[in-house]
Amino acid sequence: MAIIDKPSDFFNTKLYTGTGSSNAQTGVGFQPDFTWIKERGGAENHNLFDSVRGVTKRIRSNGTEAEDTRSTSLTAFGTDGFTLGSGNQVNDNSATYASWNWKANGSGSTNTDGSINSTVSASATSGFSIVKVSKPNTSVATIGHGLGVTPKFIIGKDLDGVDNWTCYSEALGNGKGIYLNATNAQTTASTFWNSTSPTSSVFTIGSDNTWNSPSIVFYCFADVENYSKFGSYAANEDTNGPFIYTGFKPAFVILKQSNLARDWIMFDNKRSTSNAVGKYLRPNEAGAEDSGEDYLDFLSNGFKIRNTGAKFNDASGTYIFMAFAENPFVASNFVPTTAR
Repeated sequence: MAIIDKPSDFFNTKLYTGTGSSNAQTGVGFQPDFTWIKERGGAENHNLFDSVRGVTKRIRSNGTEAEDTRSTSLTAFGTDGFTLGSGNQVNDNSATYASWNWKANGSGSTNTDGSINSTVSASATSGFSIVKVSKPNTSVATIGHGLGVTPKFIIGKDLDGVDNWTCYSEALGNGKGIYLNATNAQTTASTFWNSTSPTSSVFTIGSDNTWNSPSIVFYCFADVENYSKFGSYAANEDTNGPFIYTGFKPAFVILKQSNLARDWIMFDNKRSTSNAVGKYLRPNEAGAEDSGEDYLDFLSNGFKIRNTGAKFNDASGTYIFMAFAENPFVASNFVPTTAR
């Protein structure tokens, strides 16, 4: 993979205010292929859209419900953002919203690397792909992801039934899964990933009921220098908390205690514009944005926990994380960036 000098060409957070009528959002910096929207001030669902499933097709990270079609939700992906209809979960008049946007490669094409074919929209440069598959009546299947390198984190959702969002994390291993829509600790089960680690071309799903569906979407992520990092850290329950090296200044971090029941937590550099970062939303809940304490610092080469709260720094805790960059620590011209 080439070194990414400008992470905002592939991931960007866009904040906006709803209008209650057609609302074109620009300034993302690229045409997004995966957009995740959450109202900040109210108890509304998380709304996730992608270019493979198509506009107006919504899934919710805070629930198990099947995909639904909402004609007044996200109605178009544009060259510099997206357009919204009048739906109150994405565009209520005067409500404030956060959107997180990733670039892949359009509506996708057929991938035949696995035992079943998939439709894949992949950016090998940024290590991100959207994968949609129709699973036949088989207990185990391999699925092509199109990245050309091994993914470190995979998020999957049954689109037709009432099932959990199931995540693979290399940090947890191929015998475990963890649910994005719930506070549950990691679950040990060979049926999630058939106890088989992903490769540079495919990942494996087993016989778990989560995958017992005619249609499933997966979001696959790989480590990319200067841009993305996926891993885990051990907590110490101290205000001088652990430092997690990423190799870049983060723009967006999601973390979750994996060994106990805790919320997922998501931070970004647009809602919290200086250290300490103190505003977060929870992918597993419809609740409003939380704020008011110093939780972590975004530094030039990683992030540091600054709070003893159990959500972030339980002494007995192991936490998994996903991080995407604002600035690289060392760009391709080898000039280090600086911390805030």
